[in-house]
Amino acid sequence: MDEERALPPRANVKYTQLFLLAYQSFGVVYGDLSTSPLYVYKSAFSGRLHNYKDEETIFGVLSLIFWTITLIPLLKYVLIVLSADDNGEGGTFALYSLLCRHAKFSLLPNQQAADEELSTYYRNGQTARNVVSSPLKRFLEKHKKMRTCLLLIVLFGACMVIGDGVLTPAISVLSSISGLQVRARNLNDGAVVIIACVVLVGLFALQHRGTQKVAFLFAPVVIIWLLCIGVLGLYNIIHWNPAVYQALSPVYIYKFFRRTGKDGWISLGGILLCITGTEAMFADLGHFTDASIRVAFVGFIYPCLVLQYMGQAAFISKNFSYLPISFYESIPNPVFWPLFVVATLAAIVASQAVISATFSIVKQCHALGCFPRVKIVHTSRWIYGQIYIPEINWILMVLCLAVTIGFRDTTLIGNAYGIACITVMFVTTWLMALVIIFVWQKSVIYALLFLICFGSLEAFYLSSSVMKVAQGGWVPLVLSFVFMFVMYVWHYGTRRKYLFDLQNKVSMKWILTLGPSLGIVRVPGIGLIYSELVTGVPAIFSHFVTNLPAFHQVLVFVCVKSVPVPFVPPEERYLIGRIGPRTYRMYRCIVRYGYKDVPKDEDNFENQLVMSIAEFIQMEAEDSGSASYDSSLDGRMAVIRTSEASCSRLVMREANENSNDYSTTIRSSKSETLQSLQSLYEQESPGLTRRRQVRFELPQQVQCDTQVRDELLALIEAKNTGVAYVMGHSYIKARKTSSFLKKFVIDVAYSFLRKNCRGPAVALNIPHISLIEVGMIYYV
Repeated sequence: MDEERALPPRANVKYTQLFLLAYQSFGVVYGDLSTSPLYVYKSAFSGRLHNYKDEETIFGVLSLIFWTITLIPLLKYVLIVLSADDNGEGGTFALYSLLCRHAKFSLLPNQQAADEELSTYYRNGQTARNVVSSPLKRFLEKHKKMRTCLLLIVLFGACMVIGDGVLTPAISVLSSISGLQVRARNLNDGAVVIIACVVLVGLFALQHRGTQKVAFLFAPVVIIWLLCIGVLGLYNIIHWNPAVYQALSPVYIYKFFRRTGKDGWISLGGILLCITGTEAMFADLGHFTDASIRVAFVGFIYPCLVLQYMGQAAFISKNFSYLPISFYESIPNPVFWPLFVVATLAAIVASQAVISATFSIVKQCHALGCFPRVKIVHTSRWIYGQIYIPEINWILMVLCLAVTIGFRDTTLIGNAYGIACITVMFVTTWLMALVIIFVWQKSVIYALLFLICFGSLEAFYLSSSVMKVAQGGWVPLVLSFVFMFVMYVWHYGTRRKYLFDLQNKVSMKWILTLGPSLGIVRVPGIGLIYSELVTGVPAIFSHFVTNLPAFHQVLVFVCVKSVPVPFVPPEERYLIGRIGPRTYRMYRCIVRYGYKDVPKDEDNFENQLVMSIAEFIQMEAEDSGSASYDSSLDGRMAVIRTSEASCSRLVMREANENSNDYSTTIRSSKSETLQSLQSLYEQESPGLTRRRQVRFELPQQVQCDTQVRDELLALIEAKNTGVAYVMGHSYIKARKTSSFLKKFVIDVAYSFLRKNCRGPAVALNIPHISLIEVGMIYYV
């Protein structure tokens, strides 16, 4: 009985959360889609179609709008594409990461077999064993050019989303502000552009407040807007032309093309604007859930939009002269100004959808090694997907203002906007076809049906949009080329750098000949040597000890890498292994993050690392004994789970706590002079005082092997002495024999990006007082 009574509250909480997220989604996801009625009919009739001003043509356009909204947003995205989420994350790169995990499509060379053992690596119930290998899969995996082509397609789609982030605010805000000219006839276009620019600057300045706060602020605006346009549409249907419902029949599409021919085909570039913002439903999935987005669209968005487009068509069918400003002219005089204010606010919200999607896309590109390091601010403590990227925000603002001031016309911006939107949808369709085959493991027939149904429809719209490249459509193509060039250059340079490290890593034979002291002076402390290598010893180590023959008592080669999954469970984050015999005191630590992960509590990284190494030492002795591990050259890696590490035999105490008699405490071996210098530096750097100061102890009653105990005591002594971070400050240069193109990409483009992005030490939150940078030049 108690369990039965407990179920309803849980269900209530579940539904409360569902409707709360659905409510928030109005302000973030659907602003763009809901403001499309402001400019769709104007854009559709902007070309030669304005010569066909009769009821049958209007009904044909309405029929096209209705079936386009039904087939693409409702059927394709809401019913099918939202089901292809990557553990809750959506967007172009989410599909790509899914494909990379279920087939060897990734070009990143630092993937390990241990990554496939992550609980979030495969979809529910799948393992590496039951992933079917098909001839198509083997063909794509075998040919590197095909995998490179797939990456370029994904980058192109991602760049088009960024292009949407530039064009959406421009066309939405400019369309709404232009409504002033309906009542204020003496207001010229220049004044409208200035007002629109002021509104845009305010919008981008608000982004740092975070998605959650923006959603709560904007959601009521969109809900009121949708109610208004739904009621307005119903009023216009009843008042102007109740027979407009007949246009829902697809027969009118046939009549439309039979009558208008090529002119009707060219007008499709304007009609497709009715589905702009649809991709945001999938790209913003990480901010919400698929159920909340489905509930909002089916229950509210879809019926309100259909009513509005029907009502506007009914008004135009009786008032052809008002077609360019049909939306505002169809508003009854008593409610014009209130609805204008709501329309302006809704246009501001429309920009939010694609701006948030752009932030999500950039973060995914960054995590998968396809975007320079930028500052990523996580604006929500509870929801990982809600982020803000200052650099991208201001770049979008500048580009958006440039488009608004440069074009000054929503028709030209609409031409560019249509190409960007339909291209992203077309790329998503092709990636979804691959997901159906490789991830869902369905027959190729299902993928072909999906391609034929939706790909052919989108290709039809895309062919019409391409005809308007010269009339503003070149903008998203130029923007995409620039951003794709940046992404590919960064990905290429990063990959070449890794391959150089891999080819020039230090041989274990050379290290073993040096003996336990490595041929250098071993000073007290822990040295964390950062490297992108997941195996072997990087060349930076030999470069350091050659020029400064002294190193720390304990060496840990740390690799912080991204795995193509949305998140890595904390208990599976650390991989620990040993390098060389036990007496060398050399370890390897691989820290794995997903592209959706939020690195938290960075100040505690050193403590977690020491606890994980201690746990590995004990596990190693219990599992295999010391002899077998002493004979290993580059020992196997073990997953150290957080829950296990917290139960480690080591005791962690605050630095100011007094030590008890039952434990063995190792004091710092730093001289009094060094300790006084450190305290002086910490006083001059207030930020360091917030770092948690702890000491490790080994309880005397712990029963373990003598060698294990000695190793643990050595680890504790090194930690209490201090931790130093060693990073390579590498410069990549192309060889003299390289081609001109490679020299330009490496020596100019990649070098420029590396110098102007965030440094790796800043990105990893490494304390400046403990950082040692080693300069190296890589000739790739």
